[in-house]
Amino acid sequence: MPDSPAGPPAPPIALAGLLAREELGLRRIAGPDHADLLWVHTSEMADPYPYLLGGELLLTAGVQLTDADTYVGRLVEAGAAALGFGVAPVYDTVPAALVEACDRHGLPLLEVPRETRFAAIAQAVWRLMAEARHRELRRVTRAQQALATAAARPDPVPAVLRQLAVQLDGRVALLTADGEVLHTAGGRTAPDVRTALARLARVVAPTAPHTAASARKPSPSSATDTRDGTHLFAYALGGGQGLALALATPRRDSGDHTVTGIAVVLLSLLTAPHQGADAAGRSAALVRLMLGAAPGDVAPLLDDGDSWTVVHARRADGTPAGPLNAGALGAALGSALSDVERETVRVLLPGVREAVAPQPGWTLGVSEPVPAGALPDADAQASRALGHAEATRRPLTRHRAGREGLAALVPAGLAEAHARTLLAPLTAPLAETLRCWLSLHGSWDRTAVALKVHRNTVRQRVARCAALLDMDLDDMDVRTELWFALRGRTS
Repeated sequence: MPDSPAGPPAPPIALAGLLAREELGLRRIAGPDHADLLWVHTSEMADPYPYLLGGELLLTAGVQLTDADTYVGRLVEAGAAALGFGVAPVYDTVPAALVEACDRHGLPLLEVPRETRFAAIAQAVWRLMAEARHRELRRVTRAQQALATAAARPDPVPAVLRQLAVQLDGRVALLTADGEVLHTAGGRTAPDVRTALARLARVVAPTAPHTAASARKPSPSSATDTRDGTHLFAYALGGGQGLALALATPRRDSGDHTVTGIAVVLLSLLTAPHQGADAAGRSAALVRLMLGAAPGDVAPLLDDGDSWTVVHARRADGTPAGPLNAGALGAALGSALSDVERETVRVLLPGVREAVAPQPGWTLGVSEPVPAGALPDADAQASRALGHAEATRRPLTRHRAGREGLAALVPAGLAEAHARTLLAPLTAPLAETLRCWLSLHGSWDRTAVALKVHRNTVRQRVARCAALLDMDLDDMDVRTELWFALRGRTS
């Protein structure tokens, strides 16, 4: 069968819904009475197989129909959902051989009367899909509100599970990687179903420690199975906690995946362990900061370590980040200290830890580990690294230390003094634009992406830098000297 696209434009509609549109006059004359329609396609080719995606209602007048059995067999092989045959202008009635072939291959066959245009059928299908999408969005919105309300209750985890069981009309459970049931909600399930759910939990939340090999082949975030018509699902919770959400539902309705995804995010936040400090410690740190204490003085309230790493992140698909997915990202990185400002999420990682790993769906910029007093510098490093990651289309970029290689041969004081003198004519925005432009090898477009400005703005700023410095920025020696100066400047 041909490769399927990423997904249909709307939830599938039932064949019965289309047949119920009396104005079309459609009549099923062969094949089963049920099918899910994802698309509408019209073709008069003798073999439309190469052009089908699967799930189509294929409309034809039989212009090149010769061998009905071969034709229908190819449609079934391509995954077509149903066949609509127009009785005009080529045929006065649906050929008997086509009726027999559709019955034999199990493909629904619809008779399209001569007064019904194929375009009208397509329009009706799209209208039904739009109505189905509207119903799905309303259902998801109501479920989101109900789950959010449950998460605000004094017993949030059991409340979210109970509400999810209601929304999906099934059985839900929070399991450990060992299959231990922490909380359950919903109807009863058979022992073999519970065993299967425990197995799925081990798939998405393995107990084995992460190794270099396992990092190259991460565990899936979800897994599915079936038992006697019951649909089984397991989803890993964020934060590397070894927890999984397991579900057993009698059916799989449109929107279930979205509703479950909302519950997974909520449960990931609710079950995430506090890393390095409890809520009281964080509150105390916040109070002291607001009353004028230095970051270095309050850092011990948050963690016993002496180093911190700052991570800046934005959604890879460009969608804005909110408190929920910001908290989920923080939990995935192993920290309860996260914040979101506009579309950028910032996470503080306390203490010495393993290297930050890329996170699916996010673009990350990571600072160097710094003492608490240098957090503003680390924040700037992470911001620059994120801009570089977006410009180079990498999932993660780490800030590199400025005093490396040949630069380390020059005393830091002399390097900084030279940088201040050389770059004195430039304002901070001009110097940052020049630094970013040089780091991206003079690419106007990638610099514009990193700085989130128009490429013409980049050109104007770089030209202004060249004029103020009275330097030829096309000269590699000049670029090298400026790059060393920009890396040696501390402010």
